[in-house]
Amino acid sequence: MGDGFADQLGEAMGGARVLTDPDLMEPYRHDRTTWVTPGHPRAVAFAETTAQVSAAVKVAAANGVPVVPRGAGSSLCAGSSAMDGSLILSLERMDRVLEILPDDQQAVVEPGVLNADLSVATAEHGLFYPPDPASKAFCSIGGNIATNAGGLCCVKYGVTRDYVLGLEVVLADGTVFETGRRTIKGVAGLDLTQLLIGSEGTLGIVTRARVRLRPAPEAAATMAAFFGDLGAAGRAVAAITRSGLTPSLLEIMDQRTVCLVDDWKRMGLDRDCAAMLLAQSDAPGAQRAEEIARIGELCEQAGATYLAVTHDPDEAEALLQARRLAGPAIEQRGIAVWEDIGVPRSKLPELIDAVQAAAARRGADVYVFGHAGDGNLHPTFLVPHGDDDAMARTLEAFDDIIDVALELGGTCTGEHGVGRLKARHLEREVGPVAVGVMRSIKRALDPQGILNPGRWL
Repeated sequence: MGDGFADQLGEAMGGARVLTDPDLMEPYRHDRTTWVTPGHPRAVAFAETTAQVSAAVKVAAANGVPVVPRGAGSSLCAGSSAMDGSLILSLERMDRVLEILPDDQQAVVEPGVLNADLSVATAEHGLFYPPDPASKAFCSIGGNIATNAGGLCCVKYGVTRDYVLGLEVVLADGTVFETGRRTIKGVAGLDLTQLLIGSEGTLGIVTRARVRLRPAPEAAATMAAFFGDLGAAGRAVAAITRSGLTPSLLEIMDQRTVCLVDDWKRMGLDRDCAAMLLAQSDAPGAQRAEEIARIGELCEQAGATYLAVTHDPDEAEALLQARRLAGPAIEQRGIAVWEDIGVPRSKLPELIDAVQAAAARRGADVYVFGHAGDGNLHPTFLVPHGDDDAMARTLEAFDDIIDVALELGGTCTGEHGVGRLKARHLEREVGPVAVGVMRSIKRALDPQGILNPGRWL
């Protein structure tokens, strides 16, 4: 059964690599959501061109085979984990930066381009692509578009959808079409680009993207503020938000996360603090020092016990690396169950208190960090391998935290996506009418329901 389908794929895709051996397919069953059990795919195909993606989808549609698009496999909501009998369509080989247009401040990229590689390519032109997930070194632009990813700089610069001008997309019948335009402004027709961003591969497969760039800012001023309790750090974030200041980064790590990172990488972090708040200002000229100083004052008023400020890029990068390593440090110790909830920024102190209370009540091992500047936290649970009881308690705490986030007027997912993990929470957040509209759009674009089924609907 698998060989015949694979033969059709290979022929239609012009000799592209197609796997059917279970051992060879094994790495492609899983994404970074390691604690969710994936299915067993029928085949894995590696596309290198849009034409090959289109051909693969046509063969899958003719055989009624579900298609799971996959980029770097860095999903934290089981958004690219395999389904039984599915075709895993890997886009990892579509990894070229096709154009950089400095005069228009735009780039054209394939979906397999890593976020960090785009940053390197644009820096040569004095430009940068602002969305920068903590996983930027190993997440792809296609996946960023699929989930509308944010990152460390989104507090000032926004998220992926703010930087995508147009897409080339393969639909569920293999048809290729383009959305958007090259101009900054344009209101002709419905905005199909925005419809596809965040749709997690359920409406179409992105094969090319035109993104906006910005002039690279000057080296930022960076501040690390240390607090005697986590709630005080949350109050500092609320005060910074009220002040009208626009830091280019505002990240939080609790003591347990700080110590875990320091245990792993020996970075000399302050292990006695209850929380560390990282802030940056990339304001021009003298405004930069003024803004970071004002942020420091607000932190002290909220209860910061110590401030450290640097204008040195290497020292700043070392501090940011500590934040980027929070998740991997947890994954070094066992199974990481990632949360991704967001609340209005004024509710951040309440959310932090609720996370700690839920973990204590359920006996779960939680580490709190995230994008404090936009109210998006990633409380992440550590579960020892093989400890089913700990996993059960963790999942109870996981749902408790989502309940609190929704009660506070927030969301069950700020940037990781719904995927398989949070599909049951979607209707509660957006309502049955909205879910009905989403399902109608899905049926119109994918009447067979073959594109990444079982994710958000």
